[in-house]
Amino acid sequence: MIAFLVAGFFVATWVGSSVSRNTAWVEPAEGVEIMVGTNGIHTELVLPLVTPIKDWRADFPASDILDPARAYTHVAVSWGEREVFLNTPTWSDLKLSTAVGAAIGGDGLLHVAHYVRPAPGPENRPLMLTEPQYARLVAAIEAQVLPPAQRIRHRGYASWDVFYDAPGRYHLGNTCNQWTSDTLAAAGVRIGSWTPLPGGVMKWIPDAD
Repeated sequence: MIAFLVAGFFVATWVGSSVSRNTAWVEPAEGVEIMVGTNGIHTELVLPLVTPIKDWRADFPASDILDPARAYTHVAVSWGEREVFLNTPTWSDLKLSTAVGAAIGGDGLLHVAHYVRPAPGPENRPLMLTEPQYARLVAAIEAQVLPPAQRIRHRGYASWDVFYDAPGRYHLGNTCNQWTSDTLAAAGVRIGSWTPLPGGVMKWIPDAD
């Protein structure tokens, strides 16, 4: 029975991630370049730190991390489950009880990493948006950013990242990877409908040449 349920889940994720949203979208030739990153389990949106549309330094100041002095050029923003984020510095630290708790339901948390000129590659794929599309992406992310007086900051895994309390409820139907695809969809990008796994997101983003 368990094997059947697991197999059914993977079939459902394949089908759900193959049904596209924003089917008419075509990547523009110019605009604002972002990146969609993955570590094979989790996805993130890598954004230019400052553009005429948005200066992320106000929302995610470098003073919130342990090494604020570097010349950061980008921030990577992702969303996930609180206990998994805070108690799993490496995937080998993930406990079955934590994973099951997240699947059933847990509080959301934003993870923000500061990067210096991140290089494109198979795990960090460039994606061009028009300025209006990027503005919609920014608005979708801003909706997850609590006012400074209402959010708690949590130390990250390294000297260049940090966690923030965020709204939303994580569960098997609303995962970190679903957040990534929902945010891209809000910008108008063609992306899968249900993408609980990273492959369901990344298969829509062309690999860097």
